[in-house]
Amino acid sequence: MGGSVSPTPSNVLRHSFAKQTDRHPERSLTRLLAPNAVEGLRGPSSCLDCPDLSHQEFFNELPTHHTSPTSATSTSTTSAVTPATSLASTFAVTPATSLAPPDPSSRPEAAGRSGEIPAFPPHDPYPYAITAYHSLAWLTFANAIGVLLAIMLLFPSTNRLFDTFTYGRWLTVHMNLELYGWLSLPLLAFLFKVYAVDRAPASQWARPILWIWSTALAFGAFSWLTGHSSGKLFLDWTGYTRILFPLAITAVWLLLAYAFFRSLANSYQSRRARLGKTLGLALLLLVPILLYIAASPNLYPPINPATGGPTAASQLESTLIIIAILLLLPFGLTHRKHPRSRAIATSWIIFAAESLLCLGLGRADVSNHRPTQYIALGSLLIWIPLIPAYFAAFAWHPNTRRWRLAFLIWWAALVPTGWALFLPSVLDHFKFTDGLVGHSLLAMAGFATALLSFVLVQLLGDGGWIFNRTWSFYVWNLAVLAYVLLMFTAGWREGNDPAFTILPGTARNLIYTGRLIVGVLMFLASAEWLIAASQLLREPQFSHPTPPEVTA
Repeated sequence: MGGSVSPTPSNVLRHSFAKQTDRHPERSLTRLLAPNAVEGLRGPSSCLDCPDLSHQEFFNELPTHHTSPTSATSTSTTSAVTPATSLASTFAVTPATSLAPPDPSSRPEAAGRSGEIPAFPPHDPYPYAITAYHSLAWLTFANAIGVLLAIMLLFPSTNRLFDTFTYGRWLTVHMNLELYGWLSLPLLAFLFKVYAVDRAPASQWARPILWIWSTALAFGAFSWLTGHSSGKLFLDWTGYTRILFPLAITAVWLLLAYAFFRSLANSYQSRRARLGKTLGLALLLLVPILLYIAASPNLYPPINPATGGPTAASQLESTLIIIAILLLLPFGLTHRKHPRSRAIATSWIIFAAESLLCLGLGRADVSNHRPTQYIALGSLLIWIPLIPAYFAAFAWHPNTRRWRLAFLIWWAALVPTGWALFLPSVLDHFKFTDGLVGHSLLAMAGFATALLSFVLVQLLGDGGWIFNRTWSFYVWNLAVLAYVLLMFTAGWREGNDPAFTILPGTARNLIYTGRLIVGVLMFLASAEWLIAASQLLREPQFSHPTPPEVTA
């Protein structure tokens, strides 16, 4: 019938569907309407915007809209349409004319100008797909270097083949690429979600920004290989790279700020969400500054002079940062199953109490032989059951089940072993041995890799299949477990005999041969993920960013 069409959620969805099918015939009704199209009606992808609402509950929160008389043929009455019937009418089979673009006055943009429904583009999965590709490319390259390092350890004469590019230089490259390549980029994808970089036109800038990051990291790798380093673990940025990489982080911040301030015009963001994101942006701006300062060789964290090891305060502080990330992640990725959750409330209360305990310990150089030190650190054991209960309170994509279970298992192994290694007699035995190498691998290759794979799968949705191949999933996790056990064994032997890993012997060679084998298996698993990610980028919905004109 003639007249103006009210900009209800169903009309917005029809309009988006009509334009996308015109440009992309291969995108079927099923793909466009489930589940990402419905997600688009909620507003921003981050559940910081509506953490307590399901999709239907959010529709019930929408204000009532009225039709404005913009044409001579407009009717003066407006029928009441409930959110449920509006959404149902969207999925209903109607004549072809119902899929035609609506009257210009009913376009989402016009609604946004009139203050009824804000104009916002649909979610674009491309930023997540390209981020996963960059992440896996660095993981595969770093793992290849790891295999080279294992060969150098097993056959020391191999070092002569590389002239000045010795084991120490390759080790610096390996560790930094794992941290700033694989372990950091999935967190950028999370920030893309929170700050709506997955919406055009901001999504157009995801690829250039990622190339800036990867280019700065490549310059860093070249610098380390040529012998330039600050000498600080994971803070080896020196010379021009100490300026270049913080600039790359600043470029990411500018993209986040650009996407965020474009989204401020959309009324579907609550005041609490806007305040939280603004505060987050302010804190993120400090990251490049702090990295530049921390890379200075004149600044170093406190240690225990009696043992050369960490203090309980520094260990508790670093672990609480990880726990804070775990507590915040779900709010940027999904929504709660129920508005009120005892597990969520309890976790935040305990986190606040642990933070006060950390502040009470102070920053003094205190020996781990003091009971207050290892008892205080033992308070972290409560998080072994708390984290699984916390994550169970949120709704997750079905594809995440495998990696969600994996990272929770690694978490249950990481916390008690970390505390046990801090105990006086145990730390004295394992200090500066391969045992601590094994625990570091448990943290990075086990827990952190499983967690970040889980995050990427959640962000990619149906595209998360690239991480869920059975062979690579089990090979990776079992290889990491074998690696950790081998290094714990070597560390224990080394604690009894400091020359164990220095002088070649049968036991030492068998352990290092096993280390090489599991390293090759980890490389092959990461290579399979990288190949799958390249295949994902060839799928239509992941192959290119959504053009800005889709939102016009």
